[in-house]
Amino acid sequence: MMRAVGAVLRKDLRVELRTFESIPAMTLFTVTTFVLFHFSLDRSSLDGDLASGVLWVTLLFAAVLGQNRLFVAEEEQGGFDGFLMAPVDRTALFVAKATALFAFLTIVELVAVPAFAILLLGPSPWDAIPELVAVLLLANAGIAVIGTLVAGIAVRTRARDLIGPLLTLPLLVPVVLAASEATAPLLAADGAQALPGRWVAVLAIYDLLMGLVAYGVFDFLLED
Repeated sequence: MMRAVGAVLRKDLRVELRTFESIPAMTLFTVTTFVLFHFSLDRSSLDGDLASGVLWVTLLFAAVLGQNRLFVAEEEQGGFDGFLMAPVDRTALFVAKATALFAFLTIVELVAVPAFAILLLGPSPWDAIPELVAVLLLANAGIAVIGTLVAGIAVRTRARDLIGPLLTLPLLVPVVLAASEATAPLLAADGAQALPGRWVAVLAIYDLLMGLVAYGVFDFLLED
């Protein structure tokens, strides 16, 4: 299975390096959104719940842009049929696509988070980098799992660009809520506070639950 996952993942990364379809669009969207917030909000800087909400809502919509392109090549070029005929575990396709989306989100955040700090945070936004990175990685995992599952469903429909966001956003409400609540104390006006373990646990449990569900149903989804 791991060989199949590696082969599909390498293919997706090479395609992205050649076409630059997903990562530049996601990055441009996040930076542009932060610029809009910078000029539209009548505040010199953001902190706490407001800063956390702006960050995660922006990253959420950027992720939706990336997920819409995950399975387009497989659908348009017969990749699904080829994978069904290959003697490999079919869930390898899910694991590879989720890993690719996770990687795309991480790369985007390497640009988006510093841009967010420069444009919207106060003078000392780097007090809790390790904690923030942990929350980002956990949230990325949940977004990647759910986004990949929904993308596999939506790509088979005629209105995939509409169906994908409509299915994704409700499923990602717990991820965004937990990530936002976990991030808010890290962006407090008077300096970073302790990471709330309760919300980190909620985020991790939801990631695990959705990962198991997606892993279990993707095989049947691929056949349909």
